[in-house]
Amino acid sequence: MDWLNYHHLFYFWTIAREGSVTQAAERLRLAQPTLSAQIRSLEKALGVRLFKKEGRGLALTEAGRTAFRYADGIFGLGKELQESLAGWTADRAPLLAVGISDVLPKLMVRTLLEPALHLPEPIRLLCREDRTDRLLAQLSLHELDLVLSDMPPPPGSAVKAYSHLLGECGVQIFGAEALRKRHPGDFPACLNGAPVLLPLEGSALRRGLDQWFELEGLHPRIVGEVDDSALLKSFGQQGIGFFAAPSPLAREVERQYRVRRLGPAAGVRERVYALTLDRRLRHPAVVAISESARHRVFG
Repeated sequence: MDWLNYHHLFYFWTIAREGSVTQAAERLRLAQPTLSAQIRSLEKALGVRLFKKEGRGLALTEAGRTAFRYADGIFGLGKELQESLAGWTADRAPLLAVGISDVLPKLMVRTLLEPALHLPEPIRLLCREDRTDRLLAQLSLHELDLVLSDMPPPPGSAVKAYSHLLGECGVQIFGAEALRKRHPGDFPACLNGAPVLLPLEGSALRRGLDQWFELEGLHPRIVGEVDDSALLKSFGQQGIGFFAAPSPLAREVERQYRVRRLGPAAGVRERVYALTLDRRLRHPAVVAISESARHRVFG
């Protein structure tokens, strides 16, 4: 394989930006014949003409415009690299980049990640929230160390990621006091015709709740479908609808959102998976998250 000469590419990029060999030679502090010779070498290596005569000056050919777009991206990324590493020191804390599925309860995520911040050797925690499929794409590019999700990668996923079950728990139904008074009676029958807030279709929790409604013969009125769990609870706090949250978080949900617990959604389970590119968990912070999940969160 013949490697591209990036010095020659940089000269070409500079000429294209400056608009002439003369101006580029002054900027690069090179003689014009030397610069012209370098461009001819680049054209020979690429097998195309990059410039054409236009009046007294030069203009980019169609191939030259394509090459310029690529060169612009290459040297733009180089500048970003310099800026990113500016001030970098050897004793800077290592980074743990975590992708968080937007359907996971934020209270649970905070509890899961907390042990990573209390290791003997400190780390910097970077969190990105998005849909699981988008996070998996970032994981495949090594932009993330792990993804926290409510389900394993789907069958046939283009990303070969391994799923590690951190734990599972039951689910409780919550609602504002005023809403509960408007829908009295025994639980779960009181949910018949009552407004409910649900995760988006396709999430594991939504499927579980839909099955539970069907098994119980319940027909609630869906007033909102929200992919962000914190926003969903915020709507629930305002009495817009009843909502579900993991059982281990029941006291915290009641305290933080000033709602009351109605009862369990029998058989519905909330699961959290750590998705990684490694078959085994190796990163010390990820191992700490896994061990804490088993003993503190889901134990």
